[in-house]
Amino acid sequence: MATIHEVAKAAGVSISTVSYALSGKRPVSEKTRMRIEGAVRDLGYEPDAGARMLAGRRTHIFALTEPLRADTHAPTHMAFVLATAVAARRRGYDILLLTDEEASDGMNRVAASRLVDAILVLDVAPNDERAAIARSVRTPTVFIGIPDEPEGLTCVDLDFGAAGHLAVDRMADAGHTRITLLGQTDVSYRKSNFPRRLLQGVQERAATRGVALEWATTGASVTEPAVVRAATEAALDRGDRAFIVHAVGDVHDILLRTLDARGLRVGVDVSVISAAASFDPTTLAVPIDSIPLIPQQSCELAVELAEQHLEHPGTPARIHLIPPEYHSAGSVAPARE
Repeated sequence: MATIHEVAKAAGVSISTVSYALSGKRPVSEKTRMRIEGAVRDLGYEPDAGARMLAGRRTHIFALTEPLRADTHAPTHMAFVLATAVAARRRGYDILLLTDEEASDGMNRVAASRLVDAILVLDVAPNDERAAIARSVRTPTVFIGIPDEPEGLTCVDLDFGAAGHLAVDRMADAGHTRITLLGQTDVSYRKSNFPRRLLQGVQERAATRGVALEWATTGASVTEPAVVRAATEAALDRGDRAFIVHAVGDVHDILLRTLDARGLRVGVDVSVISAAASFDPTTLAVPIDSIPLIPQQSCELAVELAEQHLEHPGTPARIHLIPPEYHSAGSVAPARE
């Protein structure tokens, strides 16, 4: 790869003159500028990312900060990483993936180096340290998720609260007066914001509709089959015949096997809804109604908003909630007396 020294030598000018011609920071005669541009073309010279940034040009790189912890459910998180990368590439941007467990360190580094045009934030925690960084740096930042204190931040996410409302409404409309929510792992409710938002939505709507609600987590840090089976058995023993599942695919499988062992048929004897899952529940042994979490929706919108902030500095920060959709697969049955 050619260097700026080689361009200067080929054009018969100083290195500083090449820099001025490429950055436009100082006037250069038309004849000199044309010689420099010809040398650039002939040699295939490309300024490095830092030089382009100093020249006021974009690097066409977005940083994606996604801390990968021991308790991270990799398939779900990588679905969001892939969706973000595809959306960015479609708009002409590459992705620099920051996977430091100490997520704030990587974010500080890229903001200070001016290597990227914008920063996208995944796996948003309730008290996320990256929120304070986003407010303090000039690099446009978009959160795919919502921290507890989102003031001054641009955030994109599924409306998990509304998804919880929708799931309860479907069960209540079918006549169910008792619902069990099989949720995420214990650690998820401490380290991530979205499980708590869906739980709150379910609790709010259950209270409004006069539905009795039981809620069970499905393990300490990872899904524990014995815990899921015990929670399901306890619900059935109470007479619950309506389940909302906000958890990974393994929980759905364990629930279905437990129901089958009891001789209960989904969509006939028991009602099941999968709320905000990033996989397709219709591919399970028994297809299940779902309110899907579609990574492409939030990731594409996040990339679009990041570009808007680049094109229009000073664009007001705001929260963008994606309305939930209900996909029926026949797994909700009228309640039996």
